[in-house]
Amino acid sequence: MILADWIALFIRWFHVIAGIAWIGASFYFVWLDNNLREPPKWKKDKGIKGDLWAVHGGGFYEVAKYSYGPEEIPKTLHWFKWEAYATWLSGMLLLFWIYYAGAEAYLIDQSVNELSKIDAIMYGLLFIFGGLGIYELACRSKLSQSPIVFAIFLVLFLCFSSWLASQLYGGRGAYIHVGALIGTIMAGNVFFNIIPSQRLMVKAVTEKAPIDPAWGAGAKLRSVHNNYLPLPIIFIMISNHYPMTYQHPQSWLVLVAIAAVSAWIRHFFNLRHIGVFKPSILVSGAAGMLAIAIWVSWPQLQQSTPKTEAVSIPTVTQAELTTVIDKHCVSCHAKAPTDDIFKAAPMGVMLDTWQDIEKWAGKIHHRTVFTRDMPFLNKTGMTDEEREVVANWYHHYQKTAE
Repeated sequence: MILADWIALFIRWFHVIAGIAWIGASFYFVWLDNNLREPPKWKKDKGIKGDLWAVHGGGFYEVAKYSYGPEEIPKTLHWFKWEAYATWLSGMLLLFWIYYAGAEAYLIDQSVNELSKIDAIMYGLLFIFGGLGIYELACRSKLSQSPIVFAIFLVLFLCFSSWLASQLYGGRGAYIHVGALIGTIMAGNVFFNIIPSQRLMVKAVTEKAPIDPAWGAGAKLRSVHNNYLPLPIIFIMISNHYPMTYQHPQSWLVLVAIAAVSAWIRHFFNLRHIGVFKPSILVSGAAGMLAIAIWVSWPQLQQSTPKTEAVSIPTVTQAELTTVIDKHCVSCHAKAPTDDIFKAAPMGVMLDTWQDIEKWAGKIHHRTVFTRDMPFLNKTGMTDEEREVVANWYHHYQKTAE
């Protein structure tokens, strides 16, 4: 297990680094394309349709974009593809290494859907690659001829995908599969369209043949999608640290709402690149995020807080709470865990002693009563009555601490 954890660490580390390189390059080229300006006549005569000057790293850079192409294809021509492929390959490896190898702990939630390990894996792969197939068919259909119509289709497609994933898995497993689907679509855009179109363009320029406008139009559509999708996928990557999102009763709707608002905020920067400044987008985006936070948190906050001080809250003894902790928490959160998956205490939280329990009192209450994501996928079957024991104990513990 120690070796497996180190392997998972290095895969995740590489995946994040590759993702930064891919998204960084994608954002840069969108910015670059939107900031090209009309060049002087002598550059136009050379076939340059837009140029840009920049200063960075102690030097000046001149960038030019050709209408057709250079007179001769240079020996060294940089292609931006391996960032995308490396990100996707490492992401899929991480999916198999953690979520599929440990499906019983990370993926299957029997309260949502009673799945075997094999079923969970097969449904996941069908979800990812079936979704990619639907997207590809849509891109190659008449839908792609209208950017607005296709955008509506894409939003509805991702909404349905998020809902479907929530019917197959618990919140965390659903989120990671929606993220895998989006990442696969983005990498597929590079592999199936953008790079092939660029190869055709290079071949045409080399042979002094005409360039088919359809090559650029198709690649442009995919590039636009890849420009708006990174923000939702980055949220999914970090969402496992914030169970109030994936543990919400309508977790799929939380994901859709955050994805929509983040894409809207990204639109502000895309417009800013072409000189259109609309601060109302940022204001409405911030208001949207605030509304989501209130919507997600308010019902849970109400449930975990006593309605009035007049309500009599039972006193919970140390022995009663320890019994609940020992039954549902210590198998993982201990110096020597006995759980079949977690062989080291997650996040370093150990609850072997009463001093440990008091040290982590706030976290215990938050994760078992507020977000209710612990025990993990409720694999030990913690009941509502036992969660109430934790809530009652914490209420009196807070009073004593004050």
